[in-house]
Amino acid sequence: MPKESSPFINNTDNDKGNLYDGKNMALFEEEMDSNPMVSSLLNKLANYTNLTQGVKEHEEADDDEGPAKTKKPVKPLPCTSDSYCLIIIMTKVIMTKQMAVVVTNSVPHCWSVAGGSYYMISRSLGPEFGGAVGLCFYLGTTFAGSMYILGTIEILLTYIVPSAAIFKAEKKEDEAEALLNNMRVYGTCCLTLMSLVVFVGVKYVNKLALVFLACVILSILAIYAGVIKTAFEPFFVCQIICLLGNRTLQNHNFDQCLKTMEVDNVTVTTKLWSLFCDSPDLNATCNEYFTLNNVTVIQGIPGLTSGVIRDNIWGDYGPNGMLVENKHQASEPAADTSQDIYMPYVANDITTFFTLLVGIYFPSVTGIMAGSNRSGDLRDAQKSIPIGTIMAIATTTFIYISSVILFGACIEGVVLRDKFGDSVKGNLVIGILAWPSPWVIVIGSFFSCCGAGLQSLTGAPRLLQAIARDGIVPFLQVFGHGKANGEPTWALLLTGGICEIGILIASLDAVAPILSMFFLMCYLFVNLACALQTLLRTPNWRPRFKFYHWALSFLGASLCLSLMFISSWYYALVAMLIAGCIYKYIEYRGAEKEWGDGINGLSLNAARYALIRLEEAPPHTKNWRPQMLLLLNLDSDHAVKHPRLLSFCTQLKAGKGLTIVGSVLEGTYMTKEAEVKKAEQNIKSSMTTERTKGFCHVVASSNLRDGFSHLIQTAGLGGMKHNTVLMAWPGTWKQSNDPVSWKNFIETVRETTAAHQALLVAKNVDSFPTNTDRLGQGTIDVWWVVHDGGLLMLLPFLLRQHKVWRKCKMRIFTVANMDDNSIQMKKDLQMFLYHLRLDAEVEVVEMCSLYDIWPPLLSGCVCGTGQHGPQIQSITDSSRSSIRRNNQTGASGSESGPSRELEDTQEDEVAQLIHDRNTASHAALNDKADAGPDRVHMTWTKDKFLTERNRNRAEANMGVRDIFNMKPNQSNVRRMHTAVKLNEVVVNKSQGAHLVLLNMPGPPKNRGGDENYMEFLEVLLEGLNRVLLVRGGGREVITIYS
Repeated sequence: MPKESSPFINNTDNDKGNLYDGKNMALFEEEMDSNPMVSSLLNKLANYTNLTQGVKEHEEADDDEGPAKTKKPVKPLPCTSDSYCLIIIMTKVIMTKQMAVVVTNSVPHCWSVAGGSYYMISRSLGPEFGGAVGLCFYLGTTFAGSMYILGTIEILLTYIVPSAAIFKAEKKEDEAEALLNNMRVYGTCCLTLMSLVVFVGVKYVNKLALVFLACVILSILAIYAGVIKTAFEPFFVCQIICLLGNRTLQNHNFDQCLKTMEVDNVTVTTKLWSLFCDSPDLNATCNEYFTLNNVTVIQGIPGLTSGVIRDNIWGDYGPNGMLVENKHQASEPAADTSQDIYMPYVANDITTFFTLLVGIYFPSVTGIMAGSNRSGDLRDAQKSIPIGTIMAIATTTFIYISSVILFGACIEGVVLRDKFGDSVKGNLVIGILAWPSPWVIVIGSFFSCCGAGLQSLTGAPRLLQAIARDGIVPFLQVFGHGKANGEPTWALLLTGGICEIGILIASLDAVAPILSMFFLMCYLFVNLACALQTLLRTPNWRPRFKFYHWALSFLGASLCLSLMFISSWYYALVAMLIAGCIYKYIEYRGAEKEWGDGINGLSLNAARYALIRLEEAPPHTKNWRPQMLLLLNLDSDHAVKHPRLLSFCTQLKAGKGLTIVGSVLEGTYMTKEAEVKKAEQNIKSSMTTERTKGFCHVVASSNLRDGFSHLIQTAGLGGMKHNTVLMAWPGTWKQSNDPVSWKNFIETVRETTAAHQALLVAKNVDSFPTNTDRLGQGTIDVWWVVHDGGLLMLLPFLLRQHKVWRKCKMRIFTVANMDDNSIQMKKDLQMFLYHLRLDAEVEVVEMCSLYDIWPPLLSGCVCGTGQHGPQIQSITDSSRSSIRRNNQTGASGSESGPSRELEDTQEDEVAQLIHDRNTASHAALNDKADAGPDRVHMTWTKDKFLTERNRNRAEANMGVRDIFNMKPNQSNVRRMHTAVKLNEVVVNKSQGAHLVLLNMPGPPKNRGGDENYMEFLEVLLEGLNRVLLVRGGGREVITIYS
């Protein structure tokens, strides 16, 4: 990936020579061309006069758009009641096709054994969707049983034996509550009886099914016979409706629709008079509306040729308590309407609107899956179910549509809106229309509801048993058991309990929308399953039913979703919430099942599409986040050596972005296959323990260096590749006699740099906090020495998003040279952090340069390997001793006064040590001929150096070379000085910090100095507990722009 063009990284300005004068930062001098000193760039960073890559183009793109185009307002489409009816019909037809497709692509026996539609959805969309929709379908079937039982009791108490009511209303306004209480009592008894029948055996239910079907067919034929008879004899049904003004009256307590009548030439009052007046006398005080309006009679069922369909074609909905009125009748309104609720008027018992009626009506079309749920009883289900379901839907669709039209053409509107038939003496309205007798409809409706209730109580427990046996919902497993013959006893008990809830609700109008939601959700996911399998071209998706297109599935799903919100938006939201909770529960606690579901195929397609999109362009700076490659070391048992590294990765990533955990085993894959798999299992187990979400990859390679190189180069896929490498510091490199460990480490650093990837190296990683730890008040200290893209700023922010580091404060330190304006640097850094919207304390640390104090000592050094190699080790050991002494002193002292004297003393010691070591080396090379004493004790000053240099020039013809020409490499000395001084400052400021983040110097270009490089890093990290060395990837990773 090419480096990002940036004003801060890879700066090629002509004035860069003036920017990199930090002679006391020699550890970073080889990379100054790409990673400038922070002190030299803070002014630009604070002002942010230059834009990072993508920002300028983003703003230019905004400018190119020009003024926003004015959109014309979109006019809403008209919506009528007919469109909703069309939605229901289309939903049925489309669902029929989906069922035909699904059934012809599966083994039907599995359907009946494993739960019918639940089996198809779970195997197509996965256990999470299958379990969620299956339980919703179960609840819908259970509440359907409640609805059918309530319908049975309503027919029984309203039309067959009204005298059997236990609760009777003394007042008119108490009639609705009394009816609900009666339905609760009788409904509970009916539920108990039906549950016993189902418990005894399904064979009895199957035998009764034929009787119930015969009753339904006879009822339908009786209705059509009555309609046909009204066409030839319009008034063969002489059913009189009594109106007062334009208000419909309840015809229970009077025989004649008259106020008064003549009996033996004497005017007497009627029973109707007594209902509106306080006495039967002609001079009694009567209701005002009764006094102002006359009573009239109309034919309740005028017949097919009467033309009432012109009035009934339009809706007439209203609130609860609205009186049912005939708009064509004259009426004188009364001033006082407060007593109307106590008068015998026909009124709405609920608030009516079309969408509510859709929800109430929809359960009549929920039998689409009846055939599939009983497919095990068919000889050739793949042939019978499509034909049978299509014919059944076609038949019922014809019956429903023709019935609606014929009822509207034959029956007066006020009678159609009379829910309980109060205007026709409490009779069933459709029963009055039927021929030869109303009892055909009453008995047929009663047994139809009984049969449907038994079918629901038979199917729902089996569906629950299938879900429980699949084991996807752990707490439901007890319901998978039953009797010896497989009957779901425990599931039947739960079904009866839930069904009782619907019966206690008691209102058909309240229960019907509930089951509509659950059925619609099931149909919605059946459509989605068909569309998904078709679009993904799943190899196993080979339905025999060919008259199908995926667009029909999406249309069906859209219609189902529309009907859910049309019927009742709040019930729809509750049903979706229940399904969502079940989905998340199964995802979190459910058993893992591999059913080859379509969601996996969808995930693969989505991943492929996303990877192709990601590869089109590199991520914008605003979207950059560390995509981690975590390099792990394994012990002899192939277990993870440093599991805390996984914890730290989890805390840094917080489950976002890419994490690849890799390791290398030495050898070939042919010989190490078993060990590779074992190592992968161990790593995955550790990832689970440490809550690290990502991928694991273990490779076998001839050597570790090549293996880690292959991982760095090839890990990831397409645009989803890592941009950051995280590894542990090789803490035992000095104790090991084999240099391979530290050489592999340095080569990994070089390869990440060459690959333009960021590098994070954690020292003392075993002391890092676990995911269960909660760090108290403390700090995350950032030592920002060179600017390499802003990764040092981003990492503490990401860490503080995790609960382990949330209470830690962020502190940023930067280093100033002697000629820098520290006060201005601090202001610039504070302004830069303000623009970045980062909350951190800022401190600028001044460091004097050993080069500035003793330039003669450091100016003439030549790098030596051979016998000079141990000299750096000697300098390191002496420096560490000095550091330990200074750390102990600095812990109780301040930076000024004695601390400054301590720094001067240390620098004197380093200079004297370098001189002494090289003087001895020089003497050994020249057989101690003219070299002077073995140890030269002197203190270096500038004047002494000038004198010495002049003396050397005067004695240039001497055979023995000048002792200063044999001193260690000038660069190595300056780097050691940087490590010593920077470590001293960091330890002094950040020894108590929870975590220290520090710029990681790059390795030397000359591989001969690799061991010295490791010594420099050791000195740099001396005395610090938790350290994270950070190297940028050569691009900006943080920006002030939102």
